[in-house]
Amino acid sequence: MKKRTQVLALENDLLVDLTFHSLPASLLSEFVEKIVKPYYKGNMNVAIQDILHKTLVEQDFVQSHIRSVEV
Repeated sequence: MKKRTQVLALENDLLVDLTFHSLPASLLSEFVEKIVKPYYKGNMNVAIQDILHKTLVEQDFVQSHIRSVEV
């Protein structure tokens, strides 16, 4: 997974379209009201990208601490 993530990070011009299936409208609406509008000026695309990036950074942080505890 780490190697694949590094490869994708190098390909900054690779853009993909993302489709959600069976996502409740109420969940999306709440996300827009509570997160997208106040923190991302209504820009859903920027919000999703930022949250995905922050999640990956957080996951790397957690994994590094788990590895350091195991050693």
